[in-house]
Amino acid sequence: MPTAPVSFLPALQQCLMSYSNHSSPLSFILTGIPGLEDVQFWIAFPFCTMYFMAVLGNTTVLLAIWMDPSLHLPMFYFLSMLAAIDLVLTTSTMPKLLSIFWFHSHEINFEGCVAQMFFIHSFSIAESGVLLTMAFDRYLAICKPLHYSAILTGPTTAKLGLVAVGRGTAIIIPLSFMVASLSYCGPHVIDHSYCEHMSVVKLACGDTRPNCIYGITVATIVVGSDSVLIVVSYRLILREVLGLSSREARLKSFCTCGSHIAVILLFYTPGLFSFYTDRWGQSIPAHLRILVADLYLLVPPMLNPLIYGMRTKQIRELVLSLLRQKGIPSRS
Repeated sequence: MPTAPVSFLPALQQCLMSYSNHSSPLSFILTGIPGLEDVQFWIAFPFCTMYFMAVLGNTTVLLAIWMDPSLHLPMFYFLSMLAAIDLVLTTSTMPKLLSIFWFHSHEINFEGCVAQMFFIHSFSIAESGVLLTMAFDRYLAICKPLHYSAILTGPTTAKLGLVAVGRGTAIIIPLSFMVASLSYCGPHVIDHSYCEHMSVVKLACGDTRPNCIYGITVATIVVGSDSVLIVVSYRLILREVLGLSSREARLKSFCTCGSHIAVILLFYTPGLFSFYTDRWGQSIPAHLRILVADLYLLVPPMLNPLIYGMRTKQIRELVLSLLRQKGIPSRS
């Protein structure tokens, strides 16, 4: 759940303190968005609005699924996992980012920086894994409907969620300790709004090739394997849907899968742009690269509840009924 990182953070920081190199700095300085320092105060307002919408939307999805027993199904369990991960991603970055933009609170201690990097990258990998399990869920529901309930039992669903989160944690823990063991003897200024892996590694004065190779290898394998499996799943789904005799059934299947594909594109496109331009996109203006990286952790968590939750009839009806109970007028 979203509260897990809060209890895990002190233990991670203490472990990093004992492992960190003697040349590690006490703190870093986050610049925010390079080149846009004069307008960061105003940029913070739409960022804050999007953060509020992300927290409200994902919390609503979690509460709706928890309160309605009819939503205690694998598809909605995966949706609740996605909502919880999005809450972690936004909350691990946005409060600090807003404090930089509004209050010029640029300093972040070394352990906190590495911990923030851990949560950003591990839960990004976890989200990729959850999107893959959701594609698998849709494949079973459309292509193997008679075997759906037998395959995706409650324990199986829980194991798939644990594997998605566990994979991200297992991959990023070594990377976090590799960053903590580096020597930082130059300026401790990170040209970013948060502690992204390569932005931190660029400040090290030792050999950073293992970090670079590990980071690129992990990103390529994770994104490559997950995206290929997702494409295969939807190719099989498309073939099955086109074979349906009922036009209404085809339309319903396309609508269900369309929302998932929109979420996948919304997650992978800015993520890949941010990852590869940070390494090889020096010709792209720094403020554009950082702005896209900030929006990558903000826009998908804000839109996912709308794309999934509000397009899901059960969740939409439950939210509207809660609004009516509170006396808030609404339109279906």
